[in-house]
Amino acid sequence: MPIATGMAVYFIFWWLTLFTVLPFGLRTQADENDVTLGTTASAPHKHRMGRVFLITTAISAVVFILFYIVNQKLGFGVESIPVFFPQLH
Repeated sequence: MPIATGMAVYFIFWWLTLFTVLPFGLRTQADENDVTLGTTASAPHKHRMGRVFLITTAISAVVFILFYIVNQKLGFGVESIPVFFPQLH
């Protein structure tokens, strides 16, 4: 797999993981009964993007490594789907 392709695949995994991890542990201003004037009650109470980015990066790295092993080392890819699901072929 070329470097640029690997980076693109990792970025896709990272982006999907970000939106999966983002709501974990979120406490809104309404939950804390501390709504700042001019903001919505559903806005986060505390800024935690650094932690979210670190968790996202770690999970994405694990998913990418698994993808790389299955795809490059074991040789399974999109063309292998009919092998696992013969009724689709």
